[in-house]
Amino acid sequence: MSLNVDITHRLGSFLLEARFVSDGRLTAFFGRSGSGKTTLVNIIAGVVRPDRGRIVLDERPLVDTERGIFVPRYRRRVGYVFQEGRLFPHLTVRQNLLFGRWFTPKAERTIGLEQVLDLLGIGHLLDRRPGALSGGEKQRVAIGRALLTSPRLLLLDEPLASLDDTRKEDILPFIERLRDEAQVPIVYVSHSLSEVARLATTVVAIADGRITAVGAPTDVLGRADVISRQGVTEAGALIEAIVDAHDPSFGLTTLRSAAGALQAPRLDLPPGTPVRVRIRARDVMIASARPDGLSALNVLPGNVAALDGAGEGAVDVVLDCGGVRLVARLTRKSVDALALAPGRDVYAVIKSVAFDRDALGRAPKFADRSAADAAAHDGRR
Repeated sequence: MSLNVDITHRLGSFLLEARFVSDGRLTAFFGRSGSGKTTLVNIIAGVVRPDRGRIVLDERPLVDTERGIFVPRYRRRVGYVFQEGRLFPHLTVRQNLLFGRWFTPKAERTIGLEQVLDLLGIGHLLDRRPGALSGGEKQRVAIGRALLTSPRLLLLDEPLASLDDTRKEDILPFIERLRDEAQVPIVYVSHSLSEVARLATTVVAIADGRITAVGAPTDVLGRADVISRQGVTEAGALIEAIVDAHDPSFGLTTLRSAAGALQAPRLDLPPGTPVRVRIRARDVMIASARPDGLSALNVLPGNVAALDGAGEGAVDVVLDCGGVRLVARLTRKSVDALALAPGRDVYAVIKSVAFDRDALGRAPKFADRSAADAAAHDGRR
């Protein structure tokens, strides 16, 4: 899938200027409330006509103001799921699912009911009405209804915003399956760093109506200048790895990455599964020599790549660990005591319990060669 966007649109005093190209299976629009994410997704959907610009989906122009092209919403074949499922309360789940399907010509119906039921795990809900569903179940049904229109693009606008943490955790694995198995490109709108870190194949960071960064999650979400504009003060790094083995006696999973082996809290995933884990800067310590007699299970060799100011009295020490970027937030006193400077060989020390479970999840199955792939390859040698 290729989505090419270059638009300008004004709403009162707010000016949205967005220009990016994405070939990702799940493109995440990441930004704070009011940054312009929903306006941008409404323009892609055809709900809003931009003042100027061009939008092309798989070489098919949806908008081109210079050529006078504006494909109506009903002809764009774009599925749209809102924060609230917006299901019809008087219809059963089956009837809700099939409602939009009738507007898609039979020859263009590429996704069947059984496939959707399997992907989203909602087959047991078919005879219920929306009032008898949990928030997470409602959202899965809403996504299923959109999928059954056989869309060329699926737009998910803050689909987890109204759910509590338990319901979010219930639905995230199903969105991962959509990303990997449904063969429908997705635009996912969110202000949640953990959701974007876990789900995205491409991140489009938005702040104050401007695109501040576009790229792979491991690149964009590791940039302190980008995430700070999203109201996230905690620097960190996103590591791609594969599940290597489980240790049920201690409730741990060994992850193999290009940086080395990592011990993480037990994951219910089979060996060989690609995963991502976000490690916060405050959870990384630095030693000038390999430490001995520590409780921390993860010690990774690396070298100092850069020192970035992180406010009064603090420094973000950027580390290169086998080509993997890590960040450690230290006091200036610690940086001085260790004589840290670019090029200095050090060891990163990480507690297993510090791994952010919110951002520890299944990575895309068919991503381009990544750190996880490299680690798997190196591990076989």
